[in-house]
Amino acid sequence: MTPTLRQTRELVRGEVKTYLSGASFIGNSVIRVLSDATAGLAHLTLRYIDWLARMLLPDTAEDEWLDRHGAIWLVNADGTVGRKAATLATGSATMTGLAGTVVPFGTQLTRGDITYETLNTITISPGPTAVNIRAIDPGIAGNLDAGETLDVIVPVAGLDGTATVVTLTGGIDQESDAYLRERILDRIRHPPMGGSQTDYEQWAKSVPGVTRAWCAPLEMGMGTVTVRFMMDDLRASNGGFPLPADVTSVQNYMNIKRPVAVKDFFVEAPTPFGLVMTISNLVVDSASTRQAIHDSVAAMLFEKAVPGQTVYRSWVDEGVAAATGVDHYDLVFDDMPMPDAGSLAIVGSINFTS
Repeated sequence: MTPTLRQTRELVRGEVKTYLSGASFIGNSVIRVLSDATAGLAHLTLRYIDWLARMLLPDTAEDEWLDRHGAIWLVNADGTVGRKAATLATGSATMTGLAGTVVPFGTQLTRGDITYETLNTITISPGPTAVNIRAIDPGIAGNLDAGETLDVIVPVAGLDGTATVVTLTGGIDQESDAYLRERILDRIRHPPMGGSQTDYEQWAKSVPGVTRAWCAPLEMGMGTVTVRFMMDDLRASNGGFPLPADVTSVQNYMNIKRPVAVKDFFVEAPTPFGLVMTISNLVVDSASTRQAIHDSVAAMLFEKAVPGQTVYRSWVDEGVAAATGVDHYDLVFDDMPMPDAGSLAIVGSINFTS
């Protein structure tokens, strides 16, 4: 640990006194001023070395240093290295207006502070006319639900001022430091083995949007491998559970990476299994405490739950007790085995009684 400035100053003064055979430090003498100035420089140097020591190790590195570790250790599914980049939301929308109106490529649309553009030139037909669109700025904020409306920024003669979203997905935020650090450490701790269990999990997590992955060898029989994964940020509106298109994307990439000797290879989305529990005699019982309990149990399951894994009462107790505002309570919940190998525990309902 880096000594404080005061400790550094005392150390330097002591060394100078020893070197000068016990010279006295009187007031603002030259010796004292020089000693304190030297101590200040030494202290800054020690602090820099301490900071540098943290940056040189991936478990404590920050910012561009963490990115550098990532670039050394990680290759992503799209061929990039290091931190997974943000992606653009893409999809289609329908536009209406006077039949025969030409809507040029690059026509800009907006919703809130997100701007979109058309990817092809279309001619408006008597009914709604489909056009491919994408967000101009990358990130999850560009994803929209079907039926939402976009405003045309620059009016086009004969074109109505709005467009209706048909589909608009695929926008992903840049990978966070926490997920990047986890992948780097996992890669260091589990080097490639040509198709080990951790290899499959690392391959899955290199796909944009994938945040968690589990590999289950032999689940479907001798010589088989099953991989399940989650997309906690991209599919937050779906509880983090992947859509069929996501499963296909991961399957296609892993078919390139996996060993050809695997008899049968399966990529599947986990099945949500909602836990039901009852909490009585909660102190302090308030809306904020109840929400904190829900969030704390959900965080516990995020950390510990695995497809097919039994959820133990002690885990739930740990999650409830860790919630802000909880003093004591009575919990009704027994160890809960999952109904099948693909089921992943989530918070179902928490019943609060007096």
